[in-house]
Amino acid sequence: MNFFKKLVLKTLIIIFIINANSLAKTIPNSFADLAEELMPSVVNISTTQTIKTQATPFPFQFPPGSPFGEMFKEFDRPTERKATSLGSGFIIKKDGIVVTNNHVIANADDIIVRVDNKEFKAKVLGSDPYSDIAVLKINSSNSFKTVNFGNSDKSRVGDWVVAIGNPFGLGGTVTSGIISARNRDINLTRYDDFIQTDASINQGNSGGPLFNTAGDVIGINTAIISPSGASSGIGFAIPANYASTIIDQLIKFGETKRGWLGVRIQEVTDEMAMVAGLKEKTGAFIGGVSEGSPADKGGMKSGDIVLEFDGQKIKTMRNLPKVVANTKPNKKVTIKVWREKKLVTLKFTLGRMESAKEFKK
Repeated sequence: MNFFKKLVLKTLIIIFIINANSLAKTIPNSFADLAEELMPSVVNISTTQTIKTQATPFPFQFPPGSPFGEMFKEFDRPTERKATSLGSGFIIKKDGIVVTNNHVIANADDIIVRVDNKEFKAKVLGSDPYSDIAVLKINSSNSFKTVNFGNSDKSRVGDWVVAIGNPFGLGGTVTSGIISARNRDINLTRYDDFIQTDASINQGNSGGPLFNTAGDVIGINTAIISPSGASSGIGFAIPANYASTIIDQLIKFGETKRGWLGVRIQEVTDEMAMVAGLKEKTGAFIGGVSEGSPADKGGMKSGDIVLEFDGQKIKTMRNLPKVVANTKPNKKVTIKVWREKKLVTLKFTLGRMESAKEFKK
């Protein structure tokens, strides 16, 4: 009996040691080597823009022809002032192609990119306000150190991540955390599908990279939720797999090329699902079809509920714009809709959203 107890005790000790070693392998001792390797590819971005304001000294306007209007017109001239903003970015090509957020460089007159304590002017190759992504080109013949995109679809909740950026102008700042959630929709852009992280992200981190422990970029840090404006451990990054498609288009064309269906959609409510004869609340309700659009030509009708687009299930209303936008224009697709309590299959040739009359930047 004593021998058996000793054997059990030894077995438990071995199992504990194995589990402790496994846990130790998943928790990095330090991010120092990773940070040292990656920091030369992360840049600080500062922009200057001109803001025009109408300097009206009076809370009213003089009537036409009033002598006072002529007398005080010099006080009613527009004034200009310079405003600056800070952000982050990262280099993806040796010739100085930089990725950042669109809101970091929007309406900028001048863009300065700082790499390893050296400053360079940069120009915008292309930007997309709907995904909040922009691509810059550093005006230099230097060869720069780059980072690569990883497969963000393989990132899991609980994985370690590292953010590097320029919070509050303090360049070269490294923070770490984990992936807190995936597929977050915070109504920030048309195509929200954010990675949520508790790595500290603050003002100035926008446009900076979110790395996995292999040193690959799995996201572009874009937004935070914070009543105080400082990090509260809830930050959001654009997934690399989605971003890389937009970035490739901006580099190649200077603009995006998204698929377009031409419909107005609504959320399917419990009442709608019950009346339509659906077993559960799912899909996207078609509230209207634009005349002459791909949807119109393909036979889609108001009242249809889209359940599947090109083989992809549409679980909620916001799924549909994402999958359509990620599909190339002019592609022939099959769409399954629920109509009059029956499943109907329609075939379409997608248009291009940016060429549509409804599209407004």
